Amino acid sequence: MKILLLGKNGQVGRELQRTLLPLGEVTVLGREDINLEDTPNIERVLNAHAPGLIVNAAAYTAVDKAESDSDRAFRVNAKAVEVMARYAGRHGVTLVHYSTDYVFDGHKDAPYLEVDPTDPQSVYGRSKRAGEIAVTESGCHFLLFRTSWVFSATGVNFIRTILRLAAERPSLRVVADQFGAPTSAELIADVTALAIAGHRRGNLADGIYHLTAAGRTSWHALARYVVEQAISSGLAMKLAANDIEPISTAEYPLPAPRPRNSSLNTQALASGAGVSFPAWTVHVDRALAQIARQELRQ
Repeated sequence: MKILLLGKNGQVGRELQRTLLPLGEVTVLGREDINLEDTPNIERVLNAHAPGLIVNAAAYTAVDKAESDSDRAFRVNAKAVEVMARYAGRHGVTLVHYSTDYVFDGHKDAPYLEVDPTDPQSVYGRSKRAGEIAVTESGCHFLLFRTSWVFSATGVNFIRTILRLAAERPSLRVVADQFGAPTSAELIADVTALAIAGHRRGNLADGIYHLTAAGRTSWHALARYVVEQAISSGLAMKLAANDIEPISTAEYPLPAPRPRNSSLNTQALASGAGVSFPAWTVHVDRALAQIARQELRQ
């Protein structure tokens, strides 16, 4: 099977290059290879590669910038996805696509189910929800994974930002009233490959699925955990975990509203794909160990 992977330089895209290899012949494309703001360009690239499976790990993810850059966010997260979905539908191929907890308003107390009503509060969330609708209404075969709080040992993410700031500053203030499950790009890519295999065997139906690590924490508790583990690993920090002050969302205003509750129920994917999701600490520890090895070698 010919697999076309978009978003090769992103956190998830880098990991997918590893996990998709056993499934077929993988071609990986980045921004320099396909312009997702140019509909005719997308069509030309898809026609040139004629894939049997499209995995779209590319997205506009600048959550706050999207508030003043909505046209671009919708072109990449909605219109481009619509083009891919329609191509997949016309040619009888499957589209794998990723979405986000931001499609929910965050007011629910329990973890969100796939069937819960969506109500995105930000431009980013609305653009991602528009992409979801484009996929589900296209008539193509698809697997659409909603995830949250994505991180890896490389790239720009909360964990690496906390490590950098903790090495530079004697104190930090971190939001303590937003909750979710930190989910590694490694886990997302591993489960994606298993789900694709299950889908090909007919064991997993087309649909939207939630894909996150198990459990939940707050940004503040995650920051404390990261610093504690980093210090245990021998990394030099200017502050201790107790030096991280908990604050409310209201005390740290940002252009784009964040969901208070980003917890997603993963039971549907766990049952359908025959997978179990590890606690969020498992892959955080793995990423921190990898970062520590890199830092201590320098």
